[in-house]
Amino acid sequence: MMSKSTMKKTVFFNASPDVVWKYLTEKDKLALWFHPAESDLVAGQPYALVGADSGDKMCWGEVVSMNEPESMVWTFTIQPLSGAMTKVTWELEESHGGTRLTLTHDGIGEAAQAAALGLLTALDAGWDEHFAQLRTAATSGG
Repeated sequence: MMSKSTMKKTVFFNASPDVVWKYLTEKDKLALWFHPAESDLVAGQPYALVGADSGDKMCWGEVVSMNEPESMVWTFTIQPLSGAMTKVTWELEESHGGTRLTLTHDGIGEAAQAAALGLLTALDAGWDEHFAQLRTAATSGG
């Protein structure tokens, strides 16, 4: 059963799962829609996504698992969580010649405690903004 703070988003892309996967895992492509990564994402390894201008860590954690191009799980934290980890699960499926991408973000309420609602609304809006940028990048960049 999902907690009341589990965020689940499903978006569709006019690009194959292989193409969308590259935008989720490759350093240069992550920079086009999310934040620049210090390196390509690798299963079992830590990752950090940094501010394009500042170089400050925006979000970080560890890539728990990868099943290319079908699924990936990260631990995930941001500055306001003071190091408390949440979990992000990515699921990619072929859909009518494109890709259906489902993101499930768990543990936000537990990690944020009293600040949960503010963080949930900020992350909700942030994921929407990033997915709009991913849609543009993945569709045009192939």
